[in-house]
Amino acid sequence: MTTDHAIPGSHLDVLVQGRGPALLLAHGAGGGIAGNFGLVLDDLARDHTLVGPHYPGAGGSAAAAGPLDLDDLADRLVRAAVAAGQDSFAVLGESLGSAVAIRIATRHPDRVRALVLTAGFATADPVLALATQLIKSLASAGQWEDVARFALLSCMSPADLADAEPAALDEPAAQILAAMPPGLLDHFDLVSRVDVRADLAKVSAPTLVVAPTGDRLVLPESSYRLAAGIPGAHMIELPGAAHVLNPADRATWLRHVRDFLAALPALSA
Repeated sequence: MTTDHAIPGSHLDVLVQGRGPALLLAHGAGGGIAGNFGLVLDDLARDHTLVGPHYPGAGGSAAAAGPLDLDDLADRLVRAAVAAGQDSFAVLGESLGSAVAIRIATRHPDRVRALVLTAGFATADPVLALATQLIKSLASAGQWEDVARFALLSCMSPADLADAEPAALDEPAAQILAAMPPGLLDHFDLVSRVDVRADLAKVSAPTLVVAPTGDRLVLPESSYRLAAGIPGAHMIELPGAAHVLNPADRATWLRHVRDFLAALPALSA
């Protein structure tokens, strides 16, 4: 079963796919469900119900009328899952989505079975804070092509950059430009304000933290801090992986996530 429509209650464009225990997907800033999870959607949907809401200004979701609020965004994602018939779920958060997932876990602990936090942060480290300022400044000046180039460089690993010819970066930069959602600036404005450090000790759900060690946008130290702050959290590293996982690294991610999800207590009837 696959649907892609606005589910009443959340006022967000929501992908619902598959059957089985639910996974609520929280995407990153300037991204979307396909952009963050597209390589693994079909695989996970074989035995899970995926609920993938798009933040305001992403996918088919209307742009926000004002600044995004983390509590409101977390609650809207939960309403989307409940409206899709899922009362409890694991939350898979990527980048900004990790902070959203953590806030969901502390505001709705009875609904959250587990967390998977990839390339996440509790608050923006100096590199991410500077990157956010640059993106907002370039976009405000209408330099969207430069935003796309900066995003491409930030999301590639050092190894990928070392092997790339400068001219070979033009096409992927153009693809990023074409895919940038209208809500990108709203998303990065939220990135600049997020602070869930006080939430970490309150997370009671089993948690897997995934740190791509080649991440140039969200330093892996941010993931290490998440794992250290969340009681009982388990952490794995993806050696050399970039902020946006390539197919090989995403396949490794999928194996670890599947092992983690399989070890969760079975849902009661």
